[in-house]
Amino acid sequence: MTANSQRFREFKMPDVGEGLTEAEILKWYVAVGDTVTDGQVVCEVETAKAAVELPIPFDGVVHELRFGEGTTVDVGQVIISVDTTPDAGPAEEAPASTAAHAEQSAAESLEAEPEQPRRQAVLVGYGAAPSSTKRRPRKARPGAPARPPVAAAVQAELNGHAAVPAPAPAPAPVAPAPVAPAAPAVPAGSRPLAKPPVRKLAKDLGIDLTVVVPTGRDGVVTREDVHAAASAAALAATPEVPEQAVAPAPAPEGVAALAARETRIPVKGVRKATAQAMVASAFTAPHVTEFVTVDVTRTMKLVQKLKDDPDMAGLRVNPLLLVAKALLVAIRRNPDVNAAWDEENQEIVRKDYVNLGIAAATPRGLIVPNIKEAQAKTLPELSRALGELVATAREGRTSPAEMSGGTVTITNVGVFGVDTGTPIINPGESAILAFGAIKLQPWVHKGKVKPRHVTTLALSFDHRLVDGELGSRFLADIAGVLENPQRLITWG
Repeated sequence: MTANSQRFREFKMPDVGEGLTEAEILKWYVAVGDTVTDGQVVCEVETAKAAVELPIPFDGVVHELRFGEGTTVDVGQVIISVDTTPDAGPAEEAPASTAAHAEQSAAESLEAEPEQPRRQAVLVGYGAAPSSTKRRPRKARPGAPARPPVAAAVQAELNGHAAVPAPAPAPAPVAPAPVAPAAPAVPAGSRPLAKPPVRKLAKDLGIDLTVVVPTGRDGVVTREDVHAAASAAALAATPEVPEQAVAPAPAPEGVAALAARETRIPVKGVRKATAQAMVASAFTAPHVTEFVTVDVTRTMKLVQKLKDDPDMAGLRVNPLLLVAKALLVAIRRNPDVNAAWDEENQEIVRKDYVNLGIAAATPRGLIVPNIKEAQAKTLPELSRALGELVATAREGRTSPAEMSGGTVTITNVGVFGVDTGTPIINPGESAILAFGAIKLQPWVHKGKVKPRHVTTLALSFDHRLVDGELGSRFLADIAGVLENPQRLITWG
């Protein structure tokens, strides 16, 4: 190891929670040339579970930021390099990264063995472009546009050989199109840089990526580039019609025009994880959903009394608090509900603790943090935990640990004015309770129709763990506590 390599230290993307494989860099808090100290937060990243701030574990001066904001980076990749001895004067050459060292080694091997082509740098996370296998030259498809020529000097620099200029493309019988911005030259035989969804789009549209002009960062082909190429190809394939052959008609709106009126939102981080988890849950756990409509007038009166109780001063008291307490009482009466399915061992794992999940909508998507050991908390402690959970989620500071290990969840759809729904079980849990809006409705009470506060509860449960009888008893107990909250004492 040289003194120069010891001088620069690299900080790699860590696994910030339970085997996650990648994270997106949301924001850099430092720039090249800034001094950093051990434990200083240098960036914020978003994983599939939460946004996390990363501290650097050594002192020095930032030499290089390897990835920009908004980039998804695999765990284990170097994201920042630091000069730990900046007073030692200018360095000969800082280590660029593992990929850069491999690139340099490949270049040295190329000089020794010029007959072997060099590997080209590829898009992060999608493997190396094949170079060891020689392919037979493809025959051009009829009507397919020729590949753009590459300057001989650039070709020689990239491949180590003198390049043979490619023939110029034949002029197409179409009107001149606007000139696209200059793109990085693509070496002959190399693989264009594009993410898998873009490659699939190109395949579906019949577009050869080697002829698409890339406009993305570092020469990456984007979805917009593929759509633009498809529009151009469709225009070129349209036969010319004699001027008097048909009556003029308004042209239909093209693909490019429609695309300009669409907004594409990348699905990543929390949203991506939520989508994958919900699909997995819906198609692996056999869901059963039951409903019950409850008169919660007495519960609403108790909420008001608790707000005036000195023991609850400074705490948030609302109907959700009593729904959570009712659910915990119902689990105590029906402990088999609080379980998980072990697919590998084909076992039902009953849990003697309740990690109560509360579904929370955040700017980054839906997350489900949970209150650990909720069954052991008093009403004031439960209220305090609920308040902290919601505040942390809204600020985007929920940690992965706070979202793991849940056993059962409550989702409060009533805050949106929704009566009820059929909620999907959070993966790894046994059930989820949807709490609907509380509305003043005509209700038969003591033989007379009176205005009463009424709500609808919906319980989805995993039928592998919870059969119809157990699920029905559990939901009926929750409703029984909310209808007559003195059961919090007699049943609790």
